[in-house]
Amino acid sequence: MTEHTRPLGLNELEEAKRALDVPLFAGLSGDADVSFEFFPPKSEKMEQTLWDSVVTLEPLNPRFVSVTYGAGGSTRERTHATVARIAKETRIPAAAHLTCVGASKAEIAEVAQSYWEAGVRHIVALRGDPPAEGQAFESHPEGYNSAAELVAGLKDIAPFEISVAAYPETHPEANCPQSDLDNLKRKLDAGASRAITQFFFTAEAFFRFRDAAGAAGIDAELVPGILPVSNVAQTRKFAGMCGAEIPAWMNDLFEGLDDHPSARQLIAATVAAELCRKLYAGGVRQFHFYTLNRAELSYAICHLLGKRPSGTAQEKAA
Repeated sequence: MTEHTRPLGLNELEEAKRALDVPLFAGLSGDADVSFEFFPPKSEKMEQTLWDSVVTLEPLNPRFVSVTYGAGGSTRERTHATVARIAKETRIPAAAHLTCVGASKAEIAEVAQSYWEAGVRHIVALRGDPPAEGQAFESHPEGYNSAAELVAGLKDIAPFEISVAAYPETHPEANCPQSDLDNLKRKLDAGASRAITQFFFTAEAFFRFRDAAGAAGIDAELVPGILPVSNVAQTRKFAGMCGAEIPAWMNDLFEGLDDHPSARQLIAATVAAELCRKLYAGGVRQFHFYTLNRAELSYAICHLLGKRPSGTAQEKAA
C-alpha cells in the first residue's frame, strides 16, 4: 500500500468531515431574538461611545436593551438617565437593572416608581454585589433580603416585566448547584418572566444547566448571556468573580495578542459566534449580549446568526 492510498486515521477523518461540512453559518433564517446590555457611562466621551453603540444595534430590532446598576447602587443616577434616554429617544424597549444592596424598601420603591413614570416597564432584578469586593452580602435593615423578595416587592409597586439572573456554572456563594437552582425557582415563582444567565464559554455548560433547570421544575425562558471577549485580563477578572470557567483552549487562543487588538477582536468574534451557533443548533433562539458598550462584536455575531436590520429601523438609522 502506497503512502497515497493508506486509510485515513480517526483524526484525519474528523478533519475531512469538518472540511466537507456545510458552512456553520450558511442558511440561517435570522429567527433568533437578541437583547443587549450596557453600563452607564462615566464621562461625555464614554456616553458618546455608548450612544453610538445603541444607534448601531437599534436596527437589529432587539427585544430590549438593559443598563446595569453599580455595586451598592453607586450608579443610580447615571443608570436612570441612560435608561430614560433610551426609552425616550429610541424604539427599543429599555430595561433597568435594580439591586437591593444598601437600600431600603422605600428607596427601591422610589427608584422603581421613577422608572415607571419614565416609561420603563422592564426591570432586571438582582440581589447585587456588595460595595467593596470580598465583602459578604448584608441586607439593609429595612430592605429586601434576596432577589426573590425584590421581585415580589417590585410586582407590588407596578406590573413590571421582570428578568432575573441565572448561573450555569453555579453562583460562587451557593453551597451546591441544587441550592442555586432552588433560589432561581424562588425568583421565578415570585413573578419574574425569564432568567438571563451569567456568561459562559462552552455550549455544554448551558445545556447541562438547562436540563437541570427543567428537572427542577423550572419552565421559564432561560436566555444565555454571551460575552464577546474584547479584554482578556478583564474577562479573567469577571470570570473569577462570577464562577465562570475559561477553558484552557480559549486561554491559548488569546495568548500573545496583548499588542494586537485587531487580531484579538477577530478571534473574540469567532469564539463567541461559534458558541452562539452551537447554542442555536441546540434549540436556543434567544441571546443576550454583554456589549461592554461596544457594538462591533455583538453586531457581527448577530449578522452571522442571520439577523439583518429591519426596514423601519434601518430607515430611521439612515
